[in-house]
Amino acid sequence: MTTTYAVLSEALEKRYGDVQALRGLDLAVPEGTVCGLLGPNGAGKTTAVRILATLTAPTGGRALVAGHDVTLEPAAVRRAIGVTGQYASVDTDLTGRENLRLFARLTGLRGAAGRTRADELLDRFGLAEAADRVASTWSGGMRRRLDLAAGLLTDPRVLFLDEPTTGLDPAAREQIWTAVRALADQGTTVLLTTQYLEEADRLADDIVVVDRGRTAASGTPAELKARIGSHAEVTVTAREALAGAAVVLDQLTGGRPALDEERLTVGVTVADGALTLPGIVRALDTAGIPVTDASLRPPTLDEVFLRLTRVRRAEHAGRHPDQSQEHAA
Repeated sequence: MTTTYAVLSEALEKRYGDVQALRGLDLAVPEGTVCGLLGPNGAGKTTAVRILATLTAPTGGRALVAGHDVTLEPAAVRRAIGVTGQYASVDTDLTGRENLRLFARLTGLRGAAGRTRADELLDRFGLAEAADRVASTWSGGMRRRLDLAAGLLTDPRVLFLDEPTTGLDPAAREQIWTAVRALADQGTTVLLTTQYLEEADRLADDIVVVDRGRTAASGTPAELKARIGSHAEVTVTAREALAGAAVVLDQLTGGRPALDEERLTVGVTVADGALTLPGIVRALDTAGIPVTDASLRPPTLDEVFLRLTRVRRAEHAGRHPDQSQEHAA
């Protein structure tokens, strides 16, 4: 079965004077999926989205959105996309209904068609009851949902979401996550940039990690986690036992255990299937290392992200990724 890609870029490059923001970025986002675009600040995420949304032109490579070349067919791309920026762009002096009707007119939906579409979206995002109150009286989560609704007025095939839940409380974030997942289930392709790795883990079908303007890694959240193995951690009874526990874990894994003197823990990456928790506990007991807790779990996406970007930066500097802790962030 042939996969149809809603967003596709090949060797995408962008230079701003002496700054190379993108250095050959490759993306392939299947239709009807959520793709999480992750990376440290300055990695090139925003530049990539600006190119894909036809807000700036690439200096190399090519990109297709909804089957249209962003350089050769920008008008067709704009008709196919919706864009929601990092901060809500609603006018707080207008009511929710007035905001959506204004955006509808700006996107070419006029008269009854615009009013009907605005009312549909207010109802869809649970905002109908507050629709005739000025937006300044709304919560941050409500305004963010209104902003998301505005991006859907034209029923876009592809939606670009930039940091959709920045500054929101957990309940409001959950509401946005539910709305985004529902969009993908209904066939909209979502390209999501976020600093909340839990958000990407919850929402994304696939994740692309961007670092230094290139694709550092890509795959499903499960595939990326499997790439770095599981995480073993033991808690010892006293600080004096940390070094001994680290030696045991080093011998078992060949890794570089990390010691936390405040928490009295030693942690290390373990290749999947290489060790079992009972095996770790037996080895510590044989060595006479007193422990109060031990765990073996899959890595979090935060740990995957840090590991992958750490490796890329270490390679760029010509050193082993574990030789310098300053490259872990």
